[in-house]
Amino acid sequence: MGGPRPPEGGVTTAAPTETVPAKGGLGLGAAIALVIGNVVGTGIFLLPASLAAFGWVSLISMGLVTIGAIAMAVVFGRLGARVPAAGGPYAYARDAFGEFAGFWNAWSFWLTAWIGNAAIAVAWVGYVQYFAKQVFGLDWGGTGTAIIIGLVGIWIPALVNLAGARNMASFQIVTTILKFVPLLFVAVVGLFFIEWANFGAFNATGGNVIGAISLAGAVALFIYSGVESVAIAAEKIKDPARNIGKASVIGVLACAVLYMLSTIAVMGTVPHDQLVKSNAPFADALNHMFGGTIWGVIMAACAIASGIGALNGWTMLVAEMPMAAAKDGMFPTAFGRISGRGVPAAGILVGTVLTSVMLLLGYASENAFNTIVLLASFTTVIPYFFSAAAQIFWLVTEGRKVQVKRLARDMTIATIALLFAFWMAYGSGAEAVLGGTLMLLVGVPVYIWVKSRRNEFGPRELQRG
Repeated sequence: MGGPRPPEGGVTTAAPTETVPAKGGLGLGAAIALVIGNVVGTGIFLLPASLAAFGWVSLISMGLVTIGAIAMAVVFGRLGARVPAAGGPYAYARDAFGEFAGFWNAWSFWLTAWIGNAAIAVAWVGYVQYFAKQVFGLDWGGTGTAIIIGLVGIWIPALVNLAGARNMASFQIVTTILKFVPLLFVAVVGLFFIEWANFGAFNATGGNVIGAISLAGAVALFIYSGVESVAIAAEKIKDPARNIGKASVIGVLACAVLYMLSTIAVMGTVPHDQLVKSNAPFADALNHMFGGTIWGVIMAACAIASGIGALNGWTMLVAEMPMAAAKDGMFPTAFGRISGRGVPAAGILVGTVLTSVMLLLGYASENAFNTIVLLASFTTVIPYFFSAAAQIFWLVTEGRKVQVKRLARDMTIATIALLFAFWMAYGSGAEAVLGGTLMLLVGVPVYIWVKSRRNEFGPRELQRG
């Protein structure tokens, strides 16, 4: 690169070797907490039960998804150094492929954020129900009660975010500690209680192994959704060119170890038939390890804290992406307005309302969690695919001379990330791909409306040419 790109490219970007001044208030520790807090939501607390339906072949899926997630973290780090701007995948796609590609990525991630929050809420509800029954003897198992609990869990983080970014960051660090420690406990101690008979069949789907791996992988992908968190919130990160990459990779590696070990521990301690039907698999795992219910109650309490923390971080991201796009004239202007507390209040409120609607639709389906997760997985991989493609684009078209070994390394990582995103789109299943594609197409009229409101006709890069 050697320096800023010329204006006809549509966007001026800094070379990756340049030092970008600190703009935000979140240091490396807080940035790592944001990644872990968003990646480790309540999805992992329900995931072993969801994956058990596929058999322990799903552990292969988790391994492949983990490799892809690490590759994506590295790609986001490279792109974050090149374009340390708010919006992450939106900014990368816009910079490489033009404004419409940027808009579509912003739209897709925005869909992912509020759809995914509904999935987190569904998993969170299961642990609230478990806790209420074990501690207070309350039977909150009905659908109506579950919806009310879910709505409470969705709106509490919204209020925290509306109170300001500093409050959000403190809340995130505390909830990250509360969930990471007990999960690590199960991941380590649970390995000593594993019984092979509990794992059940290798492929429990009755179909072919490749199909089972792909579908289980799409479900597993959701637990890594959030690897792009610090890239999207770049303007809130100190020294983003340096810390985006570090926080993304460190956060994903920490989560990867935790995920693999804890899932193996739960599958090996809870009998397969019971695990498939469980609403609180980690709580059941602890009860099987030590007997009684007190350990399960403690885990349920930690899962409840985890869910609130994840919803807190994702509620911020629901608003950050459209805010970055709105500042560039790619989203309605209301999403770009900042409240007196320094937060994009309109984005938070609109996203939370849509999450609430998605929660209601999810509970109308047979399996609320898997239905929402697969849809969110498809919309997630669209920005991932374009981000990996943007990295390949810059590696191929870069004008300055680079070391052959470094180019080969970066190209290999970017290609793995690209293939990973493509595979995950396929693995989401026909229903999720159809629904997600229709939701993506709805964004096109929105793009047209935004452009017409600004009296802009044609892409900006052509107007500037």
